[in-house]
Amino acid sequence: MMKCDFKSPLVLTGLIGLLASFLVGAGEFLLNFDVLARYSEINYDFMKGTSNSDLSTGHFIGVLFAPLYLVGCWHIYLMLKPASKAWAMAAFLISAYGFVVGAVWIGSRASIGTLANIPDTTQVQMLIELYQFRYETLLTVIRITTLVLSLIFISLVLTGKSHYPRWVAIFNPIILIIGSFIVFAVFPAIGKYPLPIALNVAFLIFFIISIKQAHKV
Repeated sequence: MMKCDFKSPLVLTGLIGLLASFLVGAGEFLLNFDVLARYSEINYDFMKGTSNSDLSTGHFIGVLFAPLYLVGCWHIYLMLKPASKAWAMAAFLISAYGFVVGAVWIGSRASIGTLANIPDTTQVQMLIELYQFRYETLLTVIRITTLVLSLIFISLVLTGKSHYPRWVAIFNPIILIIGSFIVFAVFPAIGKYPLPIALNVAFLIFFIISIKQAHKV
């Protein structure tokens, strides 16, 4: 059985990143999961029927633990640093920026969930449209920063000079996110569970693999 060396910055930061992905994922699951898998950012039908209790619980879990992702970003920096300190720092800054924006986005989900559950009126539709412009736009930022992080990660890992073996390059965040969509497309009965929290699932898998490699350093 693998023992955790909590005194190692590589392992400790990785564990905190893992904790962030699990807890934020749990919060987002309460906010976004729909048993009918009606996932769409157009009419938010997937949020209809979600109780205010679940929305509030998911809101606080997601928002309060989202900052822990920044420690996970530092873990990635430490693991990539031997390959290139400058590019590893770029990966940290880009991913940290993305997660800060992500924390703002997840903090908005309970509000749109409430709007989705009240009678549709012209005023409600206007508020939903404003929400889409103000907050769903932020989701695009998160996707772009995750993509850029993944590209830097792949390039540095493939040099063979980071703390990761080259084969880990395939387990970059963007590929793992795409994996959730593939699972949903092929096995929707299973894929409907990870899909609404695809980013958190991706980083959960990523940090598990990364922590295992950190133990070998």
